[in-house]
Amino acid sequence: MNAFVLLLDGRQIRKHHSTSYSDRSVQEETVTSGMGCFGFLKIMMFAFNGIIFLAGATILGVGIWVKVDSNSFFSLLDKIPGAPEELNQVVNVGYLLIAVGAVLLLLGFLGCCGAIKESKCMLLLFFIIVLLVFIAEVAGAVVILVFKPLAEDLIRKLGVETAENIRNDYGKNPDVTGLWNSTMDTLKCCGFNNYTDFTGSPFVTDTNKYPSPCCTSSSCTETNAQISAVPGCLDKLVSLIDENAVVIIAVALGIAVLEISAMVVSMSMYCHIDSK
Repeated sequence: MNAFVLLLDGRQIRKHHSTSYSDRSVQEETVTSGMGCFGFLKIMMFAFNGIIFLAGATILGVGIWVKVDSNSFFSLLDKIPGAPEELNQVVNVGYLLIAVGAVLLLLGFLGCCGAIKESKCMLLLFFIIVLLVFIAEVAGAVVILVFKPLAEDLIRKLGVETAENIRNDYGKNPDVTGLWNSTMDTLKCCGFNNYTDFTGSPFVTDTNKYPSPCCTSSSCTETNAQISAVPGCLDKLVSLIDENAVVIIAVALGIAVLEISAMVVSMSMYCHIDSK
């Protein structure tokens, strides 16, 4: 009888040890799986923030270039007397690019540091900033769609003032002449509207010729300029935007997906750290 009892106790002990070992194995697998998931989140966080950091550096560089380069198209707009007041918002786009680039650099820094140090504060701050940027982008897109007629009216006003500026200063003011030559050579266009913008300008009055970008032939007379029909810089810009509309939309959607993904990953890391 005692031997039978001892045999049953031995079996129960072995069963208890076997169950404990099985429980520990499940727990270890769960921990390993959790660590693997957290490591994947870290890698994704580095990837997203690396892209954001590089994009911020690029945008910051472009903004600085726009403000420093005296031959940029925005410098030309800034020299137009009597231009609409709303034009100042376009001219100051360099400052906007610098601000956006700086914010993106800060986001990249916060995201990377938050992932490395597993800092809940940094991850939460990163999430909030990305969310605010995303909301601002959506609001900006809505404003552009709603106020599109206002933009068209602004462009019409700008066209009148720009043509008047060309007729008064092209060929007399070296800054205006140089900026327009640089713009027309870069965009392969003629004037703001077309070659008629130069009619009556000091350059045409003195030389009886039109700027060389306005003609496809060597001698740029009024007749050759009319025959060449080189588009104005405004039409050229609109054409470039239309031709690259798919690329612009794709980039905008890509940025939106990147921001949403970054918010999801950062909040997942935040919650995972909280549950550790």
